[in-house]
Amino acid sequence: MIYRSLAETPRDFGPCAITIGNFDGVHAGHRKILRRVAALAREEGWKSAVLTFDPHPAKLLAPANAPRLISTLDQRARMMLDQGIDQILILPFTLDVAALTPEEFVREILVDKLGARAVLVGSNFHFGKRAAGDAGTLEQLGERYSFETDILAPVVWRKRVISSSEIRRLIEAGNVSTACRMLSRPHALDGAVVSGAGIGSKQTVPTLNLDTKVEVVPGNGVYVTRTREGVTQSKAQSKAQSKAQREWPSITNVGCRPTFGGQHRTIETYLLSALDGAAPQEISVEFLRRVRDERKFESPEALKAQILRDVGRAQTYFRRLAAAAR
Repeated sequence: MIYRSLAETPRDFGPCAITIGNFDGVHAGHRKILRRVAALAREEGWKSAVLTFDPHPAKLLAPANAPRLISTLDQRARMMLDQGIDQILILPFTLDVAALTPEEFVREILVDKLGARAVLVGSNFHFGKRAAGDAGTLEQLGERYSFETDILAPVVWRKRVISSSEIRRLIEAGNVSTACRMLSRPHALDGAVVSGAGIGSKQTVPTLNLDTKVEVVPGNGVYVTRTREGVTQSKAQSKAQSKAQREWPSITNVGCRPTFGGQHRTIETYLLSALDGAAPQEISVEFLRRVRDERKFESPEALKAQILRDVGRAQTYFRRLAAAAR
């Protein structure tokens, strides 16, 4: 269940085990916290909950420094529900919320409104006016207001701390395979299929052109991808609609089409298997592996030949993936 304001939350929102944060990307570190929240709630007979914010606090308080977001709000909510969370409060982040002291935030929102019995956060957690509260503050307030506080250490992968900022850097550098490991899933761009310039169908190969609201897009280049019809769904939604939802192995170009003098960045996906039916109106493109940089070719024919070589590399990737799964 998703609530989008304090006014929407029911009186029986609690007792709950809850975690607080932006959870951009819902990466492996976030998932560790979410699974612990869900497990603790089951053990105690409570509800499991997440308190997150919209917009990201930095967009209100320091817009020039606000990060580009790895995932949309809807994507984050679906992924949190997939980790066993019962309810999510998306709290509108306003100047009034920003002005709450750490104790006011705990007392008025966590305790009085949400019925928190346990609060689980990462060790770098900060909250309250001017981010004056930290994990230690939360522990002290937990003792005062009778809730358990659990501070979880960062998750480390190959001696690197997993964080949204590091994943953002990796994706924008084109290192989608490492980002995939830190996310525990492929980075996906959701959106509508829009009309392109028509160059592909006439001079190279036909593609689906994606218009996405996701702010973090892989760096310009060619990628092995998986394309699904419709936007990213929760596991429950995917299972219910599995018979209707189509998916294709694919290869995707992110860039400005320099061979044709392009000025605007586009995301163009070529499906490696038959469409078999009407073109999808919405797609989700998962980025699995980088193939090469985007570059200018001397002619459309030379570009088409390179695309076919790229297709061969992508087909080899999917054959190996299928063999490893057997």
